Amino acid sequence: MSMIDKQSRDERRRAQRAGVEALEASGALDDLYARIDVGEVQFDGRDGLIQQLIKAGLERGLQAELSEHLGYDKGDPDAAAFPNSRNGSSAKTVATSVGDVDLAIPRDRDGTFTPMLVPKGSRRVGGLDDMIVSLYAGGMTVRDIEHHLVSTVGTEISRETISKITDEVADEVLAWQQRPLDSFYPVIYLDAIMVKIRDGAHVRNKAAHIAVGVDMDGIKHVLGIWIQATEGARFWAGVCAQLANRGVKDVLIVCVDGLSGFPEAVEATWPESTVQTCVVHLIRAAMRFVSYKDRKAMAAALKPIYQAVDADAARAALDAFAASELGKANPHSIRVFEDAWTKFVPFLAFPPMLRRVIYTTNAIESLNYQLRKVTKNRGHFPSDDAAVKLLWLAICNIEDKRARDRAKERGRGRGEKRVAEGRLVEGQITTNWKQALAQLAIAYPDRINPYL
Repeated sequence: MSMIDKQSRDERRRAQRAGVEALEASGALDDLYARIDVGEVQFDGRDGLIQQLIKAGLERGLQAELSEHLGYDKGDPDAAAFPNSRNGSSAKTVATSVGDVDLAIPRDRDGTFTPMLVPKGSRRVGGLDDMIVSLYAGGMTVRDIEHHLVSTVGTEISRETISKITDEVADEVLAWQQRPLDSFYPVIYLDAIMVKIRDGAHVRNKAAHIAVGVDMDGIKHVLGIWIQATEGARFWAGVCAQLANRGVKDVLIVCVDGLSGFPEAVEATWPESTVQTCVVHLIRAAMRFVSYKDRKAMAAALKPIYQAVDADAARAALDAFAASELGKANPHSIRVFEDAWTKFVPFLAFPPMLRRVIYTTNAIESLNYQLRKVTKNRGHFPSDDAAVKLLWLAICNIEDKRARDRAKERGRGRGEKRVAEGRLVEGQITTNWKQALAQLAIAYPDRINPYL
């Protein structure tokens, strides 16, 4: 633990101790301690001390709100001079993060009192909504959340209510999906994860595509999430058109995982952009049917192809590999490169530092790995919007958790161990970006210089 963390912890403990000592000195805890000693007080659970304190605090606050509304305090001898007056109370049960609490909601005779502490129609207080959204973002289903709340805090909330709570973030997701973007991104990565979504009477596998853009400062941003409803160029034309409508005027390189129809869509939207197939995905596809004993030799044999100095050298290396015994035994590996050749060779025109940036979509695959952990517990999603909502919430949840972990370690010296993970994607800086940007400026001077 760093010195700053230790000081913060010690200060918090001193403040808490000082507060308890002040209460003890006032005698306010004497009766409570006596009841604890004889076992009359239960701290948590149904009707425990914590629930009683919440009930007392809320009801006291509601009475204060009513007094302000009426213009006089309860028991005021001049109450008859005021036009409106108290009119008893009504019972209401609200769900809190420590269980259900029964409240007496005060009323006025004219029926004009509108409480703010526990609004009319509200059945949840104390951050319970935030707890439900957090559980949902962590991958729990509505049924799981319902059971979790009953078994842990004793609060019964229907699945319909839980769904409504999570649906309240739909407007935020829509605003995020439609937010304005930068006019220029040097590199955009596109990759997908498969999710099961109900389509009418059937559950189908659909691809949820996630776009990550690298801005001029090398900072990564999640640009959007799209569920592929149609195949090929038609779908990607819609994605590119949406990005263009949100302000993206030009993209230098779009790195994709062998997506069909994308080159045509990019050409229609950004005619001068280069579509680059992820080399790592290409290698994986080439080794998919290679026997285990030959995998090491295959990996070594493919290196001269994707590490070639130019397209001609790569073609010669591929031909040499095809003529070898290992190549003849694995025709599928050769066919993978030949089928993707036109999307692969643009990579070979770039210098080494820039190749490292566009070599792979790993920048987005680490994100997809975390999202798969969230979605694996679900049988299927009821709609495309539900899938997008969960993926967006999961991204926010993961980034927030990592930010909290980093904040705890802030101030540690160089010699002290840090275990907090860096940013998942949003705000992460691309490795060796300055050198890559310099090489991009040489390769695309007319297009990149106006944004430098």
